[in-house]
Amino acid sequence: MSLQTNLKPTKLFACLSEGTRLRLLALLSGDDELCVCELVHALADIQPKVSRHLAMLRQCGLVTDDRAGTRVYYRLAARLPPWADRVVRLAAAAVADEAPYRDDRARLAAMPNRPTRSQVA
Repeated sequence: MSLQTNLKPTKLFACLSEGTRLRLLALLSGDDELCVCELVHALADIQPKVSRHLAMLRQCGLVTDDRAGTRVYYRLAARLPPWADRVVRLAAAAVADEAPYRDDRARLAAMPNRPTRSQVA
């Protein structure tokens, strides 16, 4: 079964209702993909907490992950129903200029030595 038939509005809004998950989705909506280490840096939070929320977003069908060497990269799910993709992107745009979302984006932009896929052996 595809994500398009599994994702229901109640599931989407439950995933969006938690602050850390909304912050993660806001970051991911502005980038093709981000490594867990970038997300941890941007949120200024601990890796287990960020990974736990990423796993919940993956279970909801909102993000996908891809392992490259020792890194795991996350992105918004490509097969989201159009209505869900629009809700996520509108929510991210609506909070973009507010703290902590604005601060997350600034921390990510200022992160030294950000990983790139070309660094993977």
